[in-house]
This record gives sequence, structure tokens and C-alpha cells, in this order.
Amino acid sequence: MITGPLLLYIISRMIHFQKKAQDEVEQFVEAIQYRDFSRHFDVRKAPNELKPLRHGFNEINATFKQITRERETQYQYLQKILELVDTGILSYEQDGGEVNWTNDSFKKLIDVPYLKSIQSLEKRDHGLYDEITQLKPGDNKVLTITRDQQLVKILITASLMRTDNKTSKLLAFQNVSEALDETESKAWSKLLNVMTHEIMNSVAPISSLADTLKNRLQSPEIVNSDISDELEDIELGIDTIKRRSEGLLKFTESYRSLNKITKLDLDKVMVRDMFENMNSLMRPTLDKKRIELDIILRDPALAIEADINLVEQVLINLLVNAIEAVKDREHPQITLSAEIQKNKTLVKVSDNGLGMPPELLDKIFIPFFSTRKTGSGIGLSLCKQIMLLHKGNIQVQSTEGKGSSFIMQF
Repeated sequence: MITGPLLLYIISRMIHFQKKAQDEVEQFVEAIQYRDFSRHFDVRKAPNELKPLRHGFNEINATFKQITRERETQYQYLQKILELVDTGILSYEQDGGEVNWTNDSFKKLIDVPYLKSIQSLEKRDHGLYDEITQLKPGDNKVLTITRDQQLVKILITASLMRTDNKTSKLLAFQNVSEALDETESKAWSKLLNVMTHEIMNSVAPISSLADTLKNRLQSPEIVNSDISDELEDIELGIDTIKRRSEGLLKFTESYRSLNKITKLDLDKVMVRDMFENMNSLMRPTLDKKRIELDIILRDPALAIEADINLVEQVLINLLVNAIEAVKDREHPQITLSAEIQKNKTLVKVSDNGLGMPPELLDKIFIPFFSTRKTGSGIGLSLCKQIMLLHKGNIQVQSTEGKGSSFIMQF
């Protein structure tokens, strides 16, 4: 009689403990399912048999909190790094096209403030959209895009990333215009070295030989001979050979100047003084052709580290080109300005001339290329080399029918 009730009491206590423990486990599992790690299980008020269980739950919660904080810190740290780098980053789901993440560098480079899906890029830039979607993981490609009326070369690299049964395409966009410009300039320099050397070595003897033959034909024994009349055509041909040889030598010599500039005499140059020199130098030509020159300099103390002689040579070249561009305008105008943008000093020569079609913008800095019949194609090539030597660059913005702007970046 005593053992029976005692046994029933023990069994009921066991059932109650099991039920209580099961409820505690279910609450903990629910909290884990919803990632609610803020819940605290009170150990002090718990029955003795549940205290170890609640203590264990609190330990697990504390561990999960620590892991979450570490992951959040790592995510924030990685996000900050990706926001600071110059490389544009774009991640989107390969199936639906929904954009997962982009950084500011991508938005600035592609000039899109917000991108919900990769399909929305098609409306802004169909060509770029096709290149992005067709680029296979592991491949890379250099594209030329137009931003702010400037041609920009970007290197696009693609890779795949799989998370939570989803496949995302990760794209990196890097502006490689300056690097390619420098490489291209060095390649042209080497080519011109070889070409000018070979042409000079081949043409100089021809010119000398033509001069010798002409002198021989003009000697007294030949002039007074019976065949002197028959040699007139030969003499005329020799004159033509000599003239064309000397013209080719002069033409080749002009391109040697592209490779003569290898060293800079750097000094602090006040932009104000440089503009005053340009105004004094170009004023007679401008007045004669009735061209208005506007000079805009908001900061009179603006200065650059440069070789003044070479930089003025670039400015003279750009101003001469601008004068040529506005000669047929009813109200010709040229603007010379300078300002600081993104830690770079920009010196700009703008005109309201006829402008250039987009297909010419990528060619005008190539040696030998000229849009003028009498142009040698050396001026802008020389300007680019001088700016690259200054660790800067020169770019062009142009709208056909409205005018052009050449921007020197220091």
C-alpha cells in the first residue's frame, strides 16, 4: 500500500519532468529556427533537474550570438573594402537576373544610380548588357564604353558563386584606360624608333645619289655634248626623286620628336601664370580671326607640378586645333579653364566648333592619324606622350555639331 502510491508519484514526476523538458526543447528549437538568439532561459528559477538543460541552452545561444556578431563584422568589413576599391563589383542571380549587390565604383563607372535586375541594364546600355550576359565564367574581356562623352576602356572578369542552392554570377569591372594608354604609347614609341631609323637609312642614300647624278648631268662635258637635249627628261626625273626623297626625310624627321622627350624638368607652375602666357601668345591670332577666348579660373592659387615648357607646348597645340575647329562658326569661342576634381587638377580647352563623330574619338591620339588634309598626325600624339610622362593623361569630349573639349589631367 505504501509502495504503490510512491511509485505513482515517481512516475507522475518523471512524466511531468519529461513534458517540461520537451517544452523547453521545443521553445529552444523554435528560437533557433527563427534565429532568435536573444532569448534567455532562467537557470535560477528552474527546477534542479532542468538547470543543466537551461544552462546548456544559454551556452548554445551565447555561442550563436558570438558567431553572428563575427559574421556581421566580417560582412561589414568586406563591404567597406569593396566600397573603397576602384574595381566595380556586380553580383546577380543567374536564373532570375535579380541583382544581389553592387558597389559605388560600379555605379559610377557604368553611370547607374540603382540596378534592380540585370535586365534593367538592357534599357540603359544594350551593348554592355549583351557582353555581360554572354561572358562565360572564368573569361575576361576589354570593352570600350562612352561615359560623359569620353571613351573608357574597362576590363570585365566573370565568375560563378553558389550559395543556398542559388547560382550567382559575379562580375568585376576595372577601368584600364590609363594602363592601356601607357602600354600603347610605349608600343608606338618602339615602332616609330624602328620606322624612322629604317626610313632614314634607306632614303638618305637615295637623296644623296640623286644629288650626285644631277651634278654629273650638269658637268661641262655632258652639257656641251650632242646628247644634252636627250638628258633633260632624265634630269627632270632625278629632280623629282631628290625632291620626294627630301620630303620623306623631312616627314620622317618630324616623327622623331615623339621619342625625343624622355625627361621632365618638373617645377611648381601657377596655372594663372600659364594661362596669362597663353593669352599673350595667342591673342594676335585670336584677334585677327575674331575668336573670343574665355579664361575661367576660380582658384587663383591653383598650381601643378609640371614641366612648363612641355605643358605649354600641349596647350599651344590644343589652342591651335581649337582655332581651326571654330573657323567656320558665326560666333567662334574658345574656353580655357582649370579646376580640381577627385584630387586631380583638370586643365580644359573647349571650343564651340563642329565637334567629332564618335568613331573618331578613339583614333585622334594615334600617330599618323589626322582629320586635316595638311595635318601630320603628330600633334595630339605628342600631347598624349607629354601627359603620360607627367603621370597624367589627356582625354577628349566631343559632340558632333556642338564642339569639343580636351581635358588634361594632372
